[in-house]
Order: sequence, then C-alpha cells, then structure tokens
Amino acid sequence: MRHRLSTGPEKWLAFMSVGLLLLLLGCSTRHSDGYQGYVEVDFLNIAASQPGRLDSVAARKGATVERGAPLFYLDATVESAALRQAEQQLMAVQAQLADLQQGRRPLEIDVIKAQLAQATANEKLAQATLQRDEIVYRSGGLSDEQLDRARTQAEQATARVAELNNQLRVAALPAREDQVRAQTALVSAAQAAFDQAKWRLEQKAVGATEAGLIFDVLYEPGEWVPAGSPVVRQLPAERIKVRFFVPETEIATCSVRQAVMITMDGRVDAVPAAITYVSVVAEFTPPIIYSNDTRSKLVFMVEAQPTDPRTAKLNVGQPVSVLLQ
Repeated sequence: MRHRLSTGPEKWLAFMSVGLLLLLLGCSTRHSDGYQGYVEVDFLNIAASQPGRLDSVAARKGATVERGAPLFYLDATVESAALRQAEQQLMAVQAQLADLQQGRRPLEIDVIKAQLAQATANEKLAQATLQRDEIVYRSGGLSDEQLDRARTQAEQATARVAELNNQLRVAALPAREDQVRAQTALVSAAQAAFDQAKWRLEQKAVGATEAGLIFDVLYEPGEWVPAGSPVVRQLPAERIKVRFFVPETEIATCSVRQAVMITMDGRVDAVPAAITYVSVVAEFTPPIIYSNDTRSKLVFMVEAQPTDPRTAKLNVGQPVSVLLQ
C-alpha cells in the first residue's frame, strides 16, 4: 500500500514531464507547415459611363482576353447622329472664320479692279476736257457756269478713282479683329461640342482595361444598362492575392516586400510571392481558418501577391499555407 502511494506521484510527475516536453516541441515547431490562409481576388467590374440598351457582348464567360480587347457594345444610334451634327456645325463655323481671315474673294477683287480702270479712264477724260474748256474760257468762248461744270466733273472723276483704290486695299484686308475673335470663340465652342459628342459615342464601345479572365457577364443583349452598372466582371491575374493570418506574437517578423512561399493541397511546387500589405489592426481568427497549434486567437491579416501572377494558377477561395522566407 505504501509502495503505491510512493510511486503514484512519481508516475504523475513523469507524465507531466512528457506532456511538457511535447508541448515545448510543439511550440518550437509551430508554423513549420506555414501560416493558414486562402486565395482572394479584387474583381474588376467593367461598366459604361453612359446608359443604353446592350447591343452585343463580345466577351464570353470563362475566356481570357488581352488589354484593349472589345467586351461589349451599347446602342449608339443617338450618339452617332449627335456626332454628325456637331461635326457639321464645327465645319460651318471654321469656314466662316477662314472667310473672315482671308478678305474678299478673288473675283470680287477683280470687279473692283475693273471699276478702278474705268474710273481712271473717266478721270483722264475729265482732266483733258477741263484743260480745253479753260483755254476756251480765257478766249471768251465759254461761260463761268460751263467752266465750273467741267471742273466739278474732273473732281468727281478724281474722287471716284481714290474711292476705288481704297476699296481695293480694304478688300485685301481680313475682317476686323473683334469679328475674328468672336468667330474664333464660336469655333472653340463648336470644337468642344464635337469632342463631347465623340466621347459619348466612344463610351458605347467598352474594352478591357487589363488582361485577364472573364469571370461573369451580368447582362444579356437587349437589356437596358444604367450608367455605371457593371456588365462584365473580370478577374485579372495581377489582382489575385493570398490573405493569411499571423498571431500577434509573430507579426513583427512580417514586412512589406518580404518574400514568402505559398503551398497548397495537390501541388508539389511552391508559388513564390511577396508581402504587399500588413494590417495594423488586430482581429480574432476567422472561423474559416483552422490551425492545430494556434495558442492565441488574436491575429493580424497579411496579404501577399505572387511574384509572377500569370503562372501562379491560384483559384479563388482555395486554402493555402504561407511560409515566410
């Protein structure tokens, strides 16, 4: 009886020692299999800035497209007509400005030149007539009234020549500066209206801003699409990331741009990645994360992105383990 009492505590101490040793071994190898996490993605929702009826969809669900590839088209009947109208208005005011800047047309100038030639001939005739009448007047063969009439006709002929010379110089000049400025402002306004109409038309054809997988198409042809409502949901490879959780006692070992390795079930090779974000806010371990050796439930979220996203071939929601390098 005494033997059992003496050996009972010894067995209990031996059991506790073994348990403590196992616990220490477990703590020393805590994240040898990596921190637990999952694959996350920031979807790219592609929409048109203008409303309209969906005319056609070039993108197909599950297909991979390159940057700039056409995705969908909205009906653009009204926008096409508005662009043609704006273009015609722009051409009209541009033509008016050019007309103001270049002066009279060549044919109009030719008419003035012909009138000037005729007026010059009339002036010569009037001057010659006046000279003869003055000679006759001195001989007494012409009255004062007749001489005055000859002088007036000569002066009128000279004035007509001066008038046509001035008209010819004015015809070669452009319009006044204030008229040109006003017409230039009209051209600028018409150009702005044309640019707006062109932009609205271009918004009816939407292409991919990034290369990636077409995850889903949310509208069918014939349906009305409000402005800003996504039609295509895209999954670019560059937006795929891994989100994992690090205990608060070990978060100091993580830093942005730090290299990590991502492992997952059914895949032998690890995926190289780099940490892109370390949360500064603590949270409790999400229920979806299971860990057999996590002592504390207080963790920090960390995000990492594959070094080569196109070859990583990660599936959204897939559980992974992350090893710090």
